[in-house]
Amino acid sequence: MDGGTDRSVGQDSTAPESQPAPRQRRDARRNRDRLVAAAREVFAEQGLDAPLDVIARRAGVGNATLYRHFPARAALVDAVFRDQLTDTMAAGERARTAPDAWTGLHDYLDVVFGTLAADRGTNDLMTTHLPDVESLRSVHAHNRRTVELLLDRGREEGTVRPDVTTEDVLFALAALGRAVPPLTTAAGPDAWRRPLALFLDGLRTAPASPLPGRALTGAELGDVLQEMGPHRPRAGGAG
Repeated sequence: MDGGTDRSVGQDSTAPESQPAPRQRRDARRNRDRLVAAAREVFAEQGLDAPLDVIARRAGVGNATLYRHFPARAALVDAVFRDQLTDTMAAGERARTAPDAWTGLHDYLDVVFGTLAADRGTNDLMTTHLPDVESLRSVHAHNRRTVELLLDRGREEGTVRPDVTTEDVLFALAALGRAVPPLTTAAGPDAWRRPLALFLDGLRTAPASPLPGRALTGAELGDVLQEMGPHRPRAGGAG
């Protein structure tokens, strides 16, 4: 009986220690969700080099909590953009099965540039090299293969000029993509459609098509070029 009493007391004494664990897990999940949501907002506004302490403050947590969940910036970036990058890869799969290569390439780049125009974080992610983001490596490889397949089909179908390479196209798209945020700020959310159409016409063997939208004014061009210049340091600390 004494032994039974000891076990009973021991069991009761350990019960309170085991109870906080579920709540701790809920709090941790809630903090992580807040951090991802705040990072999505801040990256969209300021780009991927936004200070991490700004993200922590907007999420309502301390820096230590942020680093406990995301020890490196790349881990936070991956958590924020993984779903969006998956959507881009899905657009690539649709483009690969388009009835003709030119339609596939046009529609795919329309989706990609619409994504680049959505926020600065996505633009930074997809037009520059950011190491250690696993989902980004996957989407870059998928993007390259999609463009390569569509260019090969286009040459076979006679709609893409024979001398253009995959590297030509990827370089030009990255350069054009970097200009999208200042371009849309200066001339409107769809301003990227005109330079993209001009670029696509450079790949065609057929006569050029009419350019959509309107040309930039001299003042707008100046604004775009200024915004594309060296970035001023942001307030709010480093991270």
